[in-house]
Amino acid sequence: MAKSVIAIAGRANVGKSTLLNRLAGKRLAVVADLPGTTRDRVLASVTWQGREMTLIDTGGYLSDFSFQPAEIPLQQKVAHQIERAVSQADAIIFLVDGKEGVIAADEEIAEILRRAGKPITLAVNKMDARGKENQIADFYRLGLGQPIPVSAYHNLGMDRLMETVVALLPEQFGEPSPGLQDMKLAIVGKPNAGKSTLLNALLGEERAIVDEVPGTTRDSLDAVVRWVDKEVLLIDTAGIKRRGRVGRGVEYYSLLRSLQAIDRCDVALLLIDATEFVTAQDMHIANYIVEVGKSIVVVVNKWDLVPATQKKEIQAFILWRFKFLSYVPFLYVSAKKGTGISRILPGAWAIWQQSRKRLSQRVIERVIKQAVDESHPVAKGMRRLRIVKAYQDETSLATFILSVNDPQLVYPSYQRYLEKRLRRKFGFRGSPLRLIFNKYKSKNRGN
Repeated sequence: MAKSVIAIAGRANVGKSTLLNRLAGKRLAVVADLPGTTRDRVLASVTWQGREMTLIDTGGYLSDFSFQPAEIPLQQKVAHQIERAVSQADAIIFLVDGKEGVIAADEEIAEILRRAGKPITLAVNKMDARGKENQIADFYRLGLGQPIPVSAYHNLGMDRLMETVVALLPEQFGEPSPGLQDMKLAIVGKPNAGKSTLLNALLGEERAIVDEVPGTTRDSLDAVVRWVDKEVLLIDTAGIKRRGRVGRGVEYYSLLRSLQAIDRCDVALLLIDATEFVTAQDMHIANYIVEVGKSIVVVVNKWDLVPATQKKEIQAFILWRFKFLSYVPFLYVSAKKGTGISRILPGAWAIWQQSRKRLSQRVIERVIKQAVDESHPVAKGMRRLRIVKAYQDETSLATFILSVNDPQLVYPSYQRYLEKRLRRKFGFRGSPLRLIFNKYKSKNRGN
């Protein structure tokens, strides 16, 4: 199911980053009392009343346009930036400053947003003091419907804001269950790692443009490859850069499309450049794939350029850097020469099949009981963890629900122990396992 994308738009210093942090429930964007603090756009995955969505903090629009040609009028610069923001969004939160009231910049942005034809929710921020309700009326002249008073800093009005936004989103339908010919692979990695070359090698034709200049691929590119009696959808993406190096405009929205491609896929092929060892970008991408619960194959490209005398040493270093992916297969290939390419699709297919396995509650509970018998949980004071029930989640692959007497008694080390036991018994190679600990509620409670 594709996530809805919501862009938080507005001029500088109205509180967009604070709003994103509040809705995400954690501090993701840098917040400071200075206009233009947000230099990189920030994304956050948010679930609101069961609806999954991606929030974008788009940065301030009227503060820092030095990257644009000086001869372009200010209004055109504003329009150019906002049109980029809304082009990928399903809905817009237009945030204004309730303390300052409506200013000319707000009116310019409102006009551009209206032309975009996207659903807009007007939120008036910094309405945290009593007696300010009468200031709301001034914002009706922006022509964007009823303004919603909020205070991102003080967590006021968030429920009403999100209820309004969600009501404007297109209806979200679940994607049909993938058939045997519908496995989706996303080829992801930092710029110039060889993603388009790998795509062409898998397809056996020049489907994607290949260039030595980093960042050639701007959009996600879907292609179907027929392998044995199966059809596999390949999603090539623009290179993902480190957050600190993600530029404005095209580069930023290429990043967004890359993250959306990961959300769409069944298995992510993380392509890394063997000649650059393992970079911070590689680690960042791997962590994102794990965070969203996608299966993964690490493909080490340009292996032909590594001297034979250094291959064992470099391989050991790569595995050490990715020690948190001990359950993931690593393939060493040369997309340019075609070496090792034939192992990618069979490996990804096997991982996908494992991720789809369904296990009975009886079998899972037997494995958990054996694990507990062999290594009892550490007690906290006079209390000890007790696992009452364990079963596989019906909707999320490779996710297990454990009902316990008290989730606070689950130490991270014991959770890792249980994960290892489940993986040792059931496999799930290449897929991150998720253990969710819920407090057990007896049916007889209160009787």
